[in-house]
Amino acid sequence: MKELFIKWFMALNTLALRLTSGRLGGKLGTQTILVLTTTGRKTGQRRAIPIAYFRDGANFFIVASNWGKDQQAAWYHNLHADPHAQLEVGGKSIATLAHDAEGDEYERLWKYASEHNPPYLDYQKMTARRIPIVIFTPVP
Repeated sequence: MKELFIKWFMALNTLALRLTSGRLGGKLGTQTILVLTTTGRKTGQRRAIPIAYFRDGANFFIVASNWGKDQQAAWYHNLHADPHAQLEVGGKSIATLAHDAEGDEYERLWKYASEHNPPYLDYQKMTARRIPIVIFTPVP
């Protein structure tokens, strides 16, 4: 039942973000939300989800927490199959290339994200996997 509610909520949030250019659905508590569109690795279809994000200079980054589950989210697997992604932020559509943060960059971004959204620390305790951070670099 919880999974169904989350899917329903995400679909409505995506619709609200798109219809209002981010004016509705762009905040969830202290988190800012964008629409991430990836290409499904199995179906080849475009998949869009609302998801919390942060900025790092010209780049965007997303903590791939998947609510603390032991498996990665489908969007994360999709990006590993095809790193091209579309971000919809504030009514703008931005083409990006995605890659995982590593090393010092990961540590810096994890510290920032967990300070600004402490539930990430709880999610990390709920799973044995190291929660990835995905960086999205805008491309022309």
